[in-house]
Amino acid sequence: MSIKRFVVGSFDDEAVLFPAVKKVRVAGYKIHDVYTPMPIHGLDTAMGLRDTSIHTAGFLYGITGTTTALSGISYTLIYDWPLNFGGKPHFALPAWIPITFELTVLFASVGMVLTFCYLCQMAPFVRKHHFSLRSTDDLFVMVIECTPKTNVADLEAFMKTTGASDVHVQDAETGWWLGTYSRNIPSVDNAKTILV
Repeated sequence: MSIKRFVVGSFDDEAVLFPAVKKVRVAGYKIHDVYTPMPIHGLDTAMGLRDTSIHTAGFLYGITGTTTALSGISYTLIYDWPLNFGGKPHFALPAWIPITFELTVLFASVGMVLTFCYLCQMAPFVRKHHFSLRSTDDLFVMVIECTPKTNVADLEAFMKTTGASDVHVQDAETGWWLGTYSRNIPSVDNAKTILV
């Protein structure tokens, strides 16, 4: 995996974070991500992220479930093993609605969860670099990716002017890996090490 350089700014309050995100975007820097201890409404808009397409994926998964249910039931009860249920016709669509509904919901829900985990690279065995261990506790952390043209010293000074309480530079892998965290990877939070 490739190692990239990042400038990491920590903020104590979300009221300071929002204007800082806008200033960073106006200045033309590339925001890698913003990590917060709780969901913040409107932050995705401030970062310039587009709306998610997971609802479209859910619709496609639901249609797949509906098609699977109707195809399976009709194949079984019309072609493979036609039975006479109290004189009903073999193609008894109203009687198939409950199973069709259940498979539609099952395919849509499981498909959206798996798609979400894939897009966010989340799984019990997946590990990613932590830019700040306190981002799940009480800090709001903005990570800016440095390009070859980025002047790191100027970017650090700029981050301090936006209200960041702490600014530092990290070299990190951008992707994910399987397994546990290495005990040899130094953390930037008080020079601690990331333990398993």
